[in-house]
Amino acid sequence: MEGSRFVKDGLWHDTRLEAQERIMALQFGQVEKRLERIEAMIEGLERRLWMTVYGVVAVILTQAVQGILEFAPKGV
Repeated sequence: MEGSRFVKDGLWHDTRLEAQERIMALQFGQVEKRLERIEAMIEGLERRLWMTVYGVVAVILTQAVQGILEFAPKGV
């Protein structure tokens, strides 16, 4: 009787550890998927930010060139 109880306890412990490992693997998988989605969103935001910066620079340069052309001497 005593020997079988220890065997059962050992099997229960092993089964419990395996279940916990599977649960942790699933949880880490979900965390990894979330991080990938967050990284994709950050990349999209970064692209939009750079497009905004380039747009603002283009407007400023356009206005500067227009200002220079207004004051440039008129040819022939």
